[in-house]
Amino acid sequence: MSALENFERMLAQGKDSALLRFSLGNEYLKAGRAQEAIAHLREALRQQPHYSAAWKLLGRALAESGALAEALATFRQGIAAAEAHGDLQAAREMQVFARRIEKQLGAGG
Repeated sequence: MSALENFERMLAQGKDSALLRFSLGNEYLKAGRAQEAIAHLREALRQQPHYSAAWKLLGRALAESGALAEALATFRQGIAAAEAHGDLQAAREMQVFARRIEKQLGAGG
């Protein structure tokens, strides 16, 4: 059984949590299924709004799906959430991703 199947089974059994939703989002993104990843990552953040890793992964999933403006907004929200929680490494990583998207958008993307 794949990790994705295992996580889906856990969710079906009612073991919902922000960590499980993050894990599902990560596996879906690895599988190239960004839209499904985005849905699970948004739910992870609904459950735990200061989950820095989920903000970062949601931004990446949105960028991979082509929603660059939304990805940029997500990274900015994630940076604020990470800084508010003292997660400075995650904030720095999201700042790098945000700058890349700003350059892409500025180049006519």
